[in-house]
Amino acid sequence: MFDTRVMLDAVRHWGEEAAKAADSPLWPLSESELIDLLRAVERVRHTMAALQIRLVREAGCRELPAQQGHRTVAGWLRAQLLLDPQPARELADAAALLRTRPVVERALIDGTIDLRQAAAIAAAVNAVPATLADVQAMAGASETADPSVDTLGSSAGPLSGAPGALGSSAGPPSGAPGLPTDASAGPSGDPLGPSGGRLGPSGGPLADLSADASDVVGDRAEATLIEMADQFPAYLLRKLGDRILAHVAPEIAEQADEAALRRAETRAHRRRSLTLSLPVDGMVRLSGLLGVEEAAIVGAALQPLSGPIPDDDRSVPERRADALVDICRLALRTGELPHDGGEPPQLAVTVKFDPLTATFGPGQLPDAERVSAETARRLACDAQILPIVLGGASQVLDAGRARRLATGPLRRALTVRDGGCAFPGCDRPARWTDAHHLIPWSEGGATSLDNLVLLCRHHHRTIHDPATGWTVRLGPDQLPEFIPPPSTDPIQRPRRNLYHHRT
Repeated sequence: MFDTRVMLDAVRHWGEEAAKAADSPLWPLSESELIDLLRAVERVRHTMAALQIRLVREAGCRELPAQQGHRTVAGWLRAQLLLDPQPARELADAAALLRTRPVVERALIDGTIDLRQAAAIAAAVNAVPATLADVQAMAGASETADPSVDTLGSSAGPLSGAPGALGSSAGPPSGAPGLPTDASAGPSGDPLGPSGGRLGPSGGPLADLSADASDVVGDRAEATLIEMADQFPAYLLRKLGDRILAHVAPEIAEQADEAALRRAETRAHRRRSLTLSLPVDGMVRLSGLLGVEEAAIVGAALQPLSGPIPDDDRSVPERRADALVDICRLALRTGELPHDGGEPPQLAVTVKFDPLTATFGPGQLPDAERVSAETARRLACDAQILPIVLGGASQVLDAGRARRLATGPLRRALTVRDGGCAFPGCDRPARWTDAHHLIPWSEGGATSLDNLVLLCRHHHRTIHDPATGWTVRLGPDQLPEFIPPPSTDPIQRPRRNLYHHRT
């Protein structure tokens, strides 16, 4: 029986030895030794990455994240490993993606490919069945429109059911990096594997493509991309993967390309995103993904505001950044944006006031980031900026009267106090939260600051579900704290959210 302690001891030993190597002087190494060591470290990194994603996948299968109060595996990884959001998502996605690709995972364990290459290959191969299905649907639609026309050509060979060498005459996909000249034959020299094969059933059209033939094409694509990994980094493998069927099945290259473009557009729309990172040195990284069409629209809106003007020493990226902010300011001034939290969208600035000197201190934005007093005063001059004045102990003054829904000043006061979802470990901002009554409204609870707490929809359901065992209360300092169930913490020590900085 396998001793799990052996695995843990081995990994710890590797870590200790790696730490010793990292602390060793490098100047005695020759140039060739330095390069060899660099490559050896990279191989170990790949192997450790493979072990890590297997551990993450096992944790997901055991539902550990959900049991410990996390909505996603990525969120659980952030709490366990103190990872930033992006690497946590990448690790969780890779664990899920490689679940169905044991050959790719084996190559990662062996150090043949790295984690990003593995993700690119797995994504490309997983897309092959859908692309083939789209090609079949396109072929079926064409035959229905004109049964007398063979849209794929009568001399296609393998497409009509006859044995053939898929890819034997294929060059590199158009617009892709050059491919190895012997890659079209595959590892065994036989384009469909050592046993040969047909793209479709005997005598059948492409529209009747069998599942076995689809698997064969997918296996060919997988083997080819793994072979290419020693020549191309992940970003080029992604480009090759988008058109891999043009290489391993050139007879359907044109139809596959059209199907792939349609699927790419659909995928791009589904994956669109916009992210504002955590501030570092007063800067916030803006990143995201847009489809080609959406990017063209954004570019068209930015262009008239980002053109050079006389005596303008800003760089092009600086002008684009200013243009984006100007567009958002314009949108706020129109008054046509949907309401947020029961009132028009606006920027709340929290400013500390010293009654002895009658001066304002630095301001705080809704995301808990601080700005200088000068910036706060400048922001407060805008009609759409609502100042919230705090007393010396950060006590919110004049938050509003009690009512069933927390809107207006009361909602702003909650945002100032909680910063976002107050549940421990949750990073959801205030705009994605509900105001939860500690004593239910139906039981006489007031809609007041000392009876409300901000919770995201997921954790709102968690608190309302008695089966979870979680409860919430206000601590002696009037900040929310959560009591975990005995199954999570036998001592039931109160917990607080540490993601949202509070004054």
